[in-house]
Amino acid sequence: MPGSHGHQHSHTQTKAVLNRMSRLIGHLEAIKRMVEEGRDCSEVLVQLSAVRSAINGVSKIILKDHLEHCVVDAVKENDKEAIAQLNKAIDQFMK
Repeated sequence: MPGSHGHQHSHTQTKAVLNRMSRLIGHLEAIKRMVEEGRDCSEVLVQLSAVRSAINGVSKIILKDHLEHCVVDAVKENDKEAIAQLNKAIDQFMK
């Protein structure tokens, strides 16, 4: 997978991330149907909480994979821009 910071690298968890994302999309579509059907708000909120937790899980996989591959490569190549991008992404993610 090409990186946005100037070098090629591979991610070992891409398939797992894509599978989880597909399940998340399906879950969100089911929640949308719940809202359209006028289901109880507390049920919708419980499902939204489950999606938020699943998003956090996917985010953790992506972050670990990024650290193990992209950041290791960036350190080897003394790519300060890639490290700065990681810091910016973490700042935005943690808001």
